Amino acid sequence: MASLQDIGVSAAINILTALAFLVAFAILRLQPINDRVYFPKWYLKGIRGSPTRSGPFVKQFVNLDCKTYIKFLNWMPAALKMPEPELIEHAGLDSTAFIRIYLLGLKIFVPITFLALVVLVPVNWTGKTLETIQNVTFSNIDKLSISNVPSGSARFWAHLVMAYVFTFWIFYILYNEYKIMANMRLHFLASENRRPDQFTVLVRNVPPDPDESVSEHVEHFFCVNHPDNYLTHQVVYNANKLAKLVEKKKSLHNWLTYYQNKYERNPTEKPMTKTGFMGLWGTKVDAVDYYSAEIEKLNQGEATEREKVISDPNAIVPAAFVSFKSRWGAAVCAQTQQSRNPTIWLTEWAPEPRDVYWANLAVPYFELTIRRLLMAITLFFLTFFFMIPIAFVQSLANIEGIERVLPFLKGLIEMPTVKSVIQGFLPGIALKIFLIILPSILMLMSKIEGYASLSSLERRSAAKYHLFVLVNVFLGSIITGTAFQQLKSFLNQAPTEIPKTVGVSIPMKATFFITYIMVDGWAGIAAEILRLVPLIIFHLKNTFLVKTEKDREQAMDPGCLDFATSEPRIQLYFLLGFVYCVVTPILLPFIVVFFAFALMVFRHQIINVYNQKYESGATFWPDVHRRLIIGMVISQLLLMGLLSTKNAAKSTPLLVVLPVLTIWFHIFCKGRFESAFVKFPLEDAMVKDTLERATEPNLNLKAYLQDAYVHPVFKGGDLDRPSVIDEEENNPLVPTKRNSNRSSKFGSGRSSDVEL
Repeated sequence: MASLQDIGVSAAINILTALAFLVAFAILRLQPINDRVYFPKWYLKGIRGSPTRSGPFVKQFVNLDCKTYIKFLNWMPAALKMPEPELIEHAGLDSTAFIRIYLLGLKIFVPITFLALVVLVPVNWTGKTLETIQNVTFSNIDKLSISNVPSGSARFWAHLVMAYVFTFWIFYILYNEYKIMANMRLHFLASENRRPDQFTVLVRNVPPDPDESVSEHVEHFFCVNHPDNYLTHQVVYNANKLAKLVEKKKSLHNWLTYYQNKYERNPTEKPMTKTGFMGLWGTKVDAVDYYSAEIEKLNQGEATEREKVISDPNAIVPAAFVSFKSRWGAAVCAQTQQSRNPTIWLTEWAPEPRDVYWANLAVPYFELTIRRLLMAITLFFLTFFFMIPIAFVQSLANIEGIERVLPFLKGLIEMPTVKSVIQGFLPGIALKIFLIILPSILMLMSKIEGYASLSSLERRSAAKYHLFVLVNVFLGSIITGTAFQQLKSFLNQAPTEIPKTVGVSIPMKATFFITYIMVDGWAGIAAEILRLVPLIIFHLKNTFLVKTEKDREQAMDPGCLDFATSEPRIQLYFLLGFVYCVVTPILLPFIVVFFAFALMVFRHQIINVYNQKYESGATFWPDVHRRLIIGMVISQLLLMGLLSTKNAAKSTPLLVVLPVLTIWFHIFCKGRFESAFVKFPLEDAMVKDTLERATEPNLNLKAYLQDAYVHPVFKGGDLDRPSVIDEEENNPLVPTKRNSNRSSKFGSGRSSDVEL
């Protein structure tokens, strides 16, 4: 159990680490050679150019202006200076909404921290229960927690009242924030420039037809059922194999460029490589000739595969992107049931073209259900199996565990300084290391589940990561033992006993979570702004691969906000704040520092660095709200379990009301605001359509949408399109190849020439 001295050592280590990162960033960002690493977004927008320095050659690489170093921390106020409307225009609503999560944390926890420190800390400190109990190890931090209040004491009424006050304050903030975000989204959609996804829906599970191809069937169906609004469509090809060939050729091109550059720098010596895996073994050959020959082979294979995809009817999957003449028509189609059979002709808003995850569009609809079931089972076992290494590391990250495994180090680790480092720093850093590989595993699982857009993949991965953090990082860190011991413990006791089991362990783990907040939330956020890995990668590419200005732009990869990892990580801090605001309020200032620091850092990053891969219009906000509600309910149940162990039985009926109120509040907010994030109002769609027709009467919308949803591997190539029917406005007939005898069986009331 960490003492105040241990916490102080951990704070000193993490504060010094964070300061070192910040100072390094403040200096590195001023150097001309690093300009593209720390300000790539402005380069991508065409606003910023490579710094030009006259005078000595060294000025092209190093900033010799001493005056700029005096103001090396001016990035901090600059990060907070840009107004929110300008931030939305500059970085998009997704990035702005992500930043508001940190702002939401400050709105919630700053008043709660002040009130808890003023009211609850004196109540806990003066309880003096721990000092009267013999054979109990505790620290001064435990004296500030609810553990120091004697069982059955009337002091628990203070905790009960504060629980209600905190809950209603959180309700107030969450309601206002949900309302603000809903209004921001609707305003964003109403004011946004024309985009292909505003006119397009994704249609999946197109039923097979014996007389018509998928393309003809889609065209016929929408001409019949949306005669006044249907415009065009693009069928989806299973081009996954072709995409892999294109990606492989791109990789070989990078190697060819590398060796060509190497040869140009030293023409006297031809670069060589081995033909085995990654050039590690095999016959030694001329690298330029080898990669040129490999690329030529891939060109032939790519041409063959491309022709096969275009000509083979089986390469067309039962899905299509269907575009309409107006936003209103697309909204009606996307938000209604198309057939009496609810499992076919499934429509949803199409993601914007850059948001489409093409590999999953080829997954059959029936297979999606099987995949998601298997991934749900896999997630369950992964969650509990991952608890084993975490529990093992947690057991070693203390004095007793290390002495038991490595007894010869007992003399060293008993030294006060080493002991403080082990107990105050090691547990947090060990947990963070184990969490590094997890996001990649969860993203792979989401891809297997078959979601059709990058934004959906990130939201699903975030949901999995949140569950994992909740079970392993929070509950797993509170309850000792291995995964199966914990699982057996939970299965063998009544559900009403679980909050009591966990609740009694909560105060004892406050010091661990304080160290974790400092490692992950202080030093970790400072490492985020330093961008050490992107800095190294850019300079390696710039040295070995960059040949032209275009190459330099490709080497300058700014990355984007990793919502799948970052949002669940933020939710852990909300959960810790909700749980410990009544139990151990001294933890709250550490959380407030995290939210304030992270707000400033990530605001700087989305202004100057990150370039989002897609724009979903903050569709993830209902997930954020729901996970906050889950955190509140968990904290209330655990408080109920904790107080039941303190013989505060009179408080239990009053505490039962809190989760009921919280669930009711969630249902109310869901009904009031969630539709703004999943639907587009027909009223707003009609306003935008009317305004567009008035301002651009000659707009050729069909030409604008024609290639919007063509698979990227066909962009710039010759893609054989299906013939389009004559779209005369006054044509009362819709041609079809279906004969009249089969129409009643397959066509839902359609004949070979259907009169509209």
